[in-house]
Amino acid sequence: MATSSEALRAAPCEAKNLPSYPGPSKMRDCYCTVNLDQEEVFRTKIVEKSLCPFYGEDFYCEIPRSFRHLSFYIFDRDVFRRDSIIGKVAIQKEDLQKYHNRDTWFQLQHVDADSEVQGKVHLELRLSEVITDTGVVCHKLATRIVECQGLPIVNGQCDPYATVTLAGPFRSEAKKTKVKRKTNNPQFDEVFYFEVTRPCSYSKKSHFDFEEEDVDKLEIRVDLWNASNLKFGDEFLGELRIPLKVLRQSSSYEAWYFLQPRDNGSKSLKPDDLGSLRLNVVYTEDHVFSSDYYSPLRDLLLKSADVEPVSASAAHILGEVCREKQEAAVPLVRLLLHYGRVVPFISAIASAEVKRTQDPNTIFRGNSLASKCIDETMKLAGMHYLHVTLKPAIEEICQSHKPCEIDPVKLKDGENLENNMENLRQYVDRVFHAITESGVSCPTVMCDIFFSLREAAAKRFQGDPDVRYTAVSSFIFLRFFAPAILSPNLFQLTPHHTDPQTSRTLTLISKTVQTLGSLSKSKSASFKESYMATFYEFFNEQKYADAVKNFLDLISSSGRRDPKSVEQPILLKEGLMIKRAQGRKRFGMKNFKKRWFRLTNHEFTYHKSKGDQPLYSIPIENILAVEKLEEESFKMKNMFQVIQPERALYIQANNCVEAKDWIDILTKVSQCNQKRLTVYHPSAYLSGHWLCCRAPSDSAPGCSPCTGGLPANIQLDIDGDRETERIYSLFNSYMSKLEKMQEACGSKSVYDGPEQEEYSTFVIDDPQETYKTLKQVIAGVGALEQEHAQYKRDKFKKTKYGSQEHPIGDKSFQNYIRQQSETSTHSI
Repeated sequence: MATSSEALRAAPCEAKNLPSYPGPSKMRDCYCTVNLDQEEVFRTKIVEKSLCPFYGEDFYCEIPRSFRHLSFYIFDRDVFRRDSIIGKVAIQKEDLQKYHNRDTWFQLQHVDADSEVQGKVHLELRLSEVITDTGVVCHKLATRIVECQGLPIVNGQCDPYATVTLAGPFRSEAKKTKVKRKTNNPQFDEVFYFEVTRPCSYSKKSHFDFEEEDVDKLEIRVDLWNASNLKFGDEFLGELRIPLKVLRQSSSYEAWYFLQPRDNGSKSLKPDDLGSLRLNVVYTEDHVFSSDYYSPLRDLLLKSADVEPVSASAAHILGEVCREKQEAAVPLVRLLLHYGRVVPFISAIASAEVKRTQDPNTIFRGNSLASKCIDETMKLAGMHYLHVTLKPAIEEICQSHKPCEIDPVKLKDGENLENNMENLRQYVDRVFHAITESGVSCPTVMCDIFFSLREAAAKRFQGDPDVRYTAVSSFIFLRFFAPAILSPNLFQLTPHHTDPQTSRTLTLISKTVQTLGSLSKSKSASFKESYMATFYEFFNEQKYADAVKNFLDLISSSGRRDPKSVEQPILLKEGLMIKRAQGRKRFGMKNFKKRWFRLTNHEFTYHKSKGDQPLYSIPIENILAVEKLEEESFKMKNMFQVIQPERALYIQANNCVEAKDWIDILTKVSQCNQKRLTVYHPSAYLSGHWLCCRAPSDSAPGCSPCTGGLPANIQLDIDGDRETERIYSLFNSYMSKLEKMQEACGSKSVYDGPEQEEYSTFVIDDPQETYKTLKQVIAGVGALEQEHAQYKRDKFKKTKYGSQEHPIGDKSFQNYIRQQSETSTHSI
């Protein structure tokens, strides 16, 4: 049994040549909405004073309901009245594939209330003979309006009613249902009776005859309305027309219908030029089978990290054949995250990319598969981290609303440049410190990826000491924090688009933070604008560069450790604390001693004083848990324990904040240890037993579950089968490229001469290994394609046109029927 799911990515890019405003300025303040039928699901920012607004926004959603049109409306904001609609682009669901993932310009169309329809109606018709009091037979039509579904919400509500009309060349008789309040899925269940043939038109002799031509000229018309309290009258929601011919075969008829726009006859709107809208739309509909169907293709994808070279793996091949790397990265990352394979795969493709990079300054600057996969991983695994780190600062900036314009040309009357610079400096400091002090919250999966990036870069460019930092900062600052500061609503950091002044402030903060994070040598020269270079002088102090480096060290130190690594140990934290060893007698203060503690990404040590040789060292991989210690153990506050295989080390920090900092950072660096405990003793082992559970053995298993301090990984709601289905669909749609890649492998392995130009777009390091993988991919895709074809045939046999699932008027189903009949005719 297959389940269906639909997803949409819509990017309203820009509009051009909008009609000018009939006022002196002629400019408009416009925004664009994305709608499923008439239901708004996304709104862009407002672009002020422009007739060619640029939006450049991206919206992604899982589609929760059926729809007929994907519509885009351009609105002109009006401060005093309701915003006015300039025009719309409506794409029928069945046409979305035509424009799949490519920029297309659409002419804006007029928005006419009579053409804006959505929803469906369930209707029953029954024609019966009735004998009148005089013994004459006439025909009556019973029309039952059962229910409607999915009607639009108009101005926040829907109070629908229906009118039912029997219409013919010489007659029109209308009846009306009750109004159903506050529902867009009204249950009417009302029956209306109409006389179809009048008794006087029949003689006694032929009273059972039935004048078909009269009936053929009649139709039932159902109009749906929204009862309005406004003086402008009720709003039209759609209509349907059913000729009584449908009752020729049987005296009763029942079906679901899609509502249709009003038939305006000869009335036509003059085709004014309303401008055009550039869109990029990606719509996918997947039929997901049970898990076992996907095993061959899924196993091939999951072992991609282990294939040598990685360019011969199924996942890498997907990136090679897709038109855009992003298209491949989204389902790949979700699948690999779900099965815990994303870090080794990204490490492998990033390492391969670094080997191909000639200049350390261009490292990870292109839109490669590695870059897109890391971006997607950060988006999925880092969203909570982003919120914890930035949300308080962004909210403060939005609420306090201080003027921060530092471009002298853009200063408003009464604003002071020095004051604005100071306001902006405070905001930058606030955001910068929020980021650089957030290292302990960075998700493990991101830290592991950053660790492998830094390793690969440092090995490749051993003469450049900064490359280990720039390899990581190009992602965490440039592609993670900076975009979120720039457009906080796209990352759910603010509920709405920010106002123009706040938006400008966030742009200036984002630019500054991005430059601070980049650790570029000539900071001021990296700004095009002289006022930004002047402002940046505030931040030319060494403490900012040190803070960035410490932050980057921390987030790239939690990873797979290789003793032969080129890395020197990185100092993460140090300070004076008091320690006590486990198992000593309760009394005797000599057990508690002040020591200088140091934590690097390799070990945790303590020294008699700063700069001395270590008295004791715990390798990071030996830390099994880091937890608070209950106060009653030693009647001392702010204590915690570092648990290792043979014993626990009890430590007292100077205050509660420092205790939490040490617990967090120690937990962070030891999070990946395979032998981490799940239970621990919250109290000390003293006088021959544990104070918490009274167990006598010092090796007794813990009695409380470990808190873990921070989540070891991110739990994501990912359906592995759905992601494999998505990847299958991509492979299937690019089958011709897969076959061309096979040809390229054959040509490369046979001839060692110059490549044919058409093959040069593929990265093929090992033709034989790549050919072998391609053969398996094509076989796996072919097997799934047969299953899909069978599923569609079975579904087609079981589905009735006019059912609730496929109402009459469903063009995509009609197209499918036509394709099936053409296929069967062709096969005959």
